[in-house]
Amino acid sequence: MADLGKMLIYIGIILVVVGCVIHFGGKLVPFGRLPGDINIVGENSSFHFPVVTCIIISIVLSVIANLFLK
Repeated sequence: MADLGKMLIYIGIILVVVGCVIHFGGKLVPFGRLPGDINIVGENSSFHFPVVTCIIISIVLSVIANLFLK
């Protein structure tokens, strides 16, 4: 049970950090508007796919996962 408690605490800390990054990070780092993101605007519609943002988030999450799993 002690392991479950530690895991829940770590998950809570991670969620707080991610929440702060999402809330305050948009003002510091323009995620979703990085060079390389696909943005197509038509007359009646628009399409936005953040390719580079997805790659950066994937790299960061991989590094964090490797730090916790080792």
